[in-house]
Amino acid sequence: MSSSSSFLAGLLLVGATVSAVAQQAPDKIKVKKKRGAKTEAPAVVPATDGAVLTTPTLATDKPTEWASTYAATITQADLRQHLTVLASDAYEGRETGEKGQKMAADYLSAEFKKLGLAGPVTGSDNPYLQHFTMERSTWEETATLKVGTQTYKWLTDFYAMGNSPFQQATSVQPVFLGYGIEQDGYSDYTGKDVQGKDVLILLGEPTGPDGKPVLGKDGAPSKWGNDYRAKAAKAAEKGARSVFFVSFDPNNNFDKLVPRMMPYLRRPSISFKDAKPDGRRAAFFLSPKLGYQLLGSNAAAVTKYLDATGKAGKPVASPFKLAKFTITAPKKREDFTTENVLGYLEGTDKKDEVLVLSAHYDHIGIINGEVNNGADDDGSGTVTVLEMAQAFMKAKAEGHGPRRSILFLAVTGEEKGLLGSEYYTDHPVFPLAQTVADLNTDMVGRTDKEHEGKSDYVYVIGSDKLSSELHEIVLNANAQYTKIDLDFRFNDPEDPNRFYYRSDHYNFAKHKIPVAFFFNGVHDDYHGAGDEVEKIEFPKMEKRARLVFHSAWELANRDTRVVVDSNKK
Repeated sequence: MSSSSSFLAGLLLVGATVSAVAQQAPDKIKVKKKRGAKTEAPAVVPATDGAVLTTPTLATDKPTEWASTYAATITQADLRQHLTVLASDAYEGRETGEKGQKMAADYLSAEFKKLGLAGPVTGSDNPYLQHFTMERSTWEETATLKVGTQTYKWLTDFYAMGNSPFQQATSVQPVFLGYGIEQDGYSDYTGKDVQGKDVLILLGEPTGPDGKPVLGKDGAPSKWGNDYRAKAAKAAEKGARSVFFVSFDPNNNFDKLVPRMMPYLRRPSISFKDAKPDGRRAAFFLSPKLGYQLLGSNAAAVTKYLDATGKAGKPVASPFKLAKFTITAPKKREDFTTENVLGYLEGTDKKDEVLVLSAHYDHIGIINGEVNNGADDDGSGTVTVLEMAQAFMKAKAEGHGPRRSILFLAVTGEEKGLLGSEYYTDHPVFPLAQTVADLNTDMVGRTDKEHEGKSDYVYVIGSDKLSSELHEIVLNANAQYTKIDLDFRFNDPEDPNRFYYRSDHYNFAKHKIPVAFFFNGVHDDYHGAGDEVEKIEFPKMEKRARLVFHSAWELANRDTRVVVDSNKK
């Protein structure tokens, strides 16, 4: 899953936006033959749109009667077998564009082929791989920012993420936007035109005299306080060229944060080769000292302004006259290719409709010499997709194949900003109009702190956002088969974690395709070197995987495709 949205964890997401330093690993890994994967590949015929389709096998029994039979083929042993390979050190953390990611793509495509799935990608050297070109960029450490006669240094006084509009020295007159918030009853943008301009925004959010946030629910932080990305997205929506963020909260401690961030900041970031120059606008982070300089102010005046804003519960007039500055922040760029992995099972009487079962197979690679194997994030989801593919193909081989077609989709680049799923939905192999739903599995192998010592559970996110029927399908599948606790708390549109927007289902949802995202929550090893296979709770993972399968079985076999009857945020 892409990075968390607390301020510090949000800053640490830079570790998930860059590529790893390649390390040597064994060239060969022995993999046992997958149990239940002996089915011969079905005949292949060309589709009218150029995709590769398999000859349908018609079921002779009611499909609902066979759900439990094939769900039972999803086992802890098989999940462990695949995960032990994909989350091994040999795969070097599966960093997008690096050796380990390529190895994982080869492994997954070979498993799809072994199962008898069709490779639906035309014009590819491997019909199971959807290749696309990305751009890797690295900040040059010669970056400087000059205010008057004072020069401020990169990784001492400021750093940045995203693209840079400042390849050469550029003169900037910033616009101050307070906290950079816009919502009902509170807007820092009122009366301000920021199109093409560079804005200075305070991190955090207004707090009242009692120290509690004034915009969140019951004194809890709102999304504006926890996630700078919400502010950056709003500024981009308004047309700003770049955003400069500053925090005057001593608890953020810029001087201590920068050394911790250096390994991440020095790694390359990744974007689409053909992305618009402003597609991922620059976000710069300034030291308090530099922030005071740009505001032409001091700690006492800034504190007075912050207190007045919190007391009013809305923006107040700014007393600051921002200083003009000159900035140079170049990036070095190079192209590379990466790939999504696709396996296709053609349905029977409703084969023109496609259900997508997705997971991302990339992770964050090697950081500070440590391999981040991502067994839970998202090795667990990836092998769940593999096991569901095995179960559905076994059903097909025995005459009980699904009525609708199923695309098993393992995407790359999720940790870099949901890039692989964005590429697929922008370049779909099967028309999005014929895609009935996406069930996305991202982290289903562990337990978060909220559920320690409690019964089996899984978070389900987004199932009610677009389709009431999809939500009921998940509820009914669980009630009938798996009987674990379903936690829907992250469907709250005010969820400060913004999990609904942080995994690959969202790129389907934004095209109005119903989605459900299955997730175990974050834990202490999230995006860390401790996310290893030995910490995976396979009994829980097996139940969660079977829940996704049962939901998919119903979606693939019901008489009508699920309705799109809502549009919740």
